[in-house]
Amino acid sequence: MSNSSNPPNTDHRGEDLPTLSKSAKNMRMDKLLSTPIPSFEGDTPGSFFWSHVAFWIARRILAVQFRTSEVTGVDTLPLERGNLCCAWHTNGLIDPLQIVLKHPNNFLMGGRHDLVTRPLLGWWTRKLAVQPVVRKAELLRGGCTEEEAIHLNGRSLMMLATGISAGFGCVLFPEGTSHNESSLLRFRTGPFRTVFAAAAIAKANDQPIPAVIPLGLHFRRRDHFRTDVWVEYDAPHYIQEDEIPNELVQAVAKGNWVEPAAENVFALRDALRIKMGPLTPNTRDWDEYHALHLLGHVEARRASQPLLSWRKEVEAARVFRTLLQPKLPDEKIVENSELPEITHPVFMPAKAVAGLLQNNHLDGRDLNNSGTDLRRFNPVRGLTKLIRLPLLVAMLPLFLFCFLPQLAVGRLLGDSTDEGVDARTSYHFLAAMFGSLMFWPFMALGIMGIESMYHSSVESILGFDWYLLFGTTSLHQILAMVVFYLSLFPCFWFSGRTSALFWDDWCDFKQTIRRLRFNATNRQNLRGALKILNEEMDKL
Repeated sequence: MSNSSNPPNTDHRGEDLPTLSKSAKNMRMDKLLSTPIPSFEGDTPGSFFWSHVAFWIARRILAVQFRTSEVTGVDTLPLERGNLCCAWHTNGLIDPLQIVLKHPNNFLMGGRHDLVTRPLLGWWTRKLAVQPVVRKAELLRGGCTEEEAIHLNGRSLMMLATGISAGFGCVLFPEGTSHNESSLLRFRTGPFRTVFAAAAIAKANDQPIPAVIPLGLHFRRRDHFRTDVWVEYDAPHYIQEDEIPNELVQAVAKGNWVEPAAENVFALRDALRIKMGPLTPNTRDWDEYHALHLLGHVEARRASQPLLSWRKEVEAARVFRTLLQPKLPDEKIVENSELPEITHPVFMPAKAVAGLLQNNHLDGRDLNNSGTDLRRFNPVRGLTKLIRLPLLVAMLPLFLFCFLPQLAVGRLLGDSTDEGVDARTSYHFLAAMFGSLMFWPFMALGIMGIESMYHSSVESILGFDWYLLFGTTSLHQILAMVVFYLSLFPCFWFSGRTSALFWDDWCDFKQTIRRLRFNATNRQNLRGALKILNEEMDKL
């Protein structure tokens, strides 16, 4: 229930609660309490068939949604035991998808309550046995009674703990909400209570104690189509057996949710908070982070080793953050104190250059090889793009025919959502997933209808009647039409892939035009700031 000493929009610390979307306010307790219970006997907690179908589709979509995708640290994951993955949360549904699809183990998932009650999405999440959780933000605003929240969360957390103890993966976000900040929010205790319960269940059943996996989710521009992503699994954090009280082991062994000791939960929360900070931008604001990336690019060019991947860019920025950012003691980090401002002399020209580039939709990749000016047009790179242009243009009409409804729905929902920019790509993903399932069968029928209208022309072009491909009987003709109908679906997918490459080339072309049309005054200011920056970097 709401604390009477605090306003209704703040928590017990007096901090603002996250803004609730219309969907998050709509709590349907009857449907939440009827959420399917996961099974831990098979390979997947939910439906084996629908889980693999969902993940197969999701992989195809994310391959188109992201220009480059990299994952590191998989070789450090302890796959012989349960893994609770913890990351910061800035990109809605895309965050858990990136973790689940890049981890070798199958996952049991928990999430905001409306994931299992929304139209269409709810059907899939229930097939995946996603467990709904009521956040403090919904409870304090009166979305449900405290008794209902305790009952639902207790059941969900017990299911998650049991799944983790059985060796499944799980992803929970300690911040409790998706956000737009450049550093971590205060951590909630839910994930750490869950993993302690999982450790107690594992200990009671003589199973390996689950590990907590801190990880970094790095997006170049999380709200952009065809952006870059790096998933960084960090070193596992192991819970020791002597940290698990026998009382907790005995209690959870009976199958009931029991709250772990607060001091153990807080100690684990604080340890993970310290570990996870460096895996995020961890700056006062995004301007600071962009300046760190700019420093990384300039230093790489000074060393004649340009940064050729998004991961290299993040790592280079991290080096300068470690060098320039004043250190906070661990207790200040745990208290979620404001990060200190970077005031080193090299940072002022770096922020000036980064700001000039950002204002013109450019970044450190647009600098020349010496880091002293903008780079020029590369005709060799342009020629390679021109070579593939005819194929991309040829596939464009098919792409527009089968994807236009999805594009319209995704753009409409993504740009009009009340959940903020961090939910934009979630709607793009959902439009691609459900749009493919809903629209493509009818689009394929439409092409079949168009072909039947102009069948004689098609026959003249091909030089034979493809209806008779398998034989002359009616059954053979039906088989030919079925094969043609089904073959349209990989053609649709291929048109999406080629059109994504067309989009990449178009964006690169626009980037070139921006460099060529860079304002003369801004160009002079850029060169001056880069000269000062290089002089200051000589002193480092």
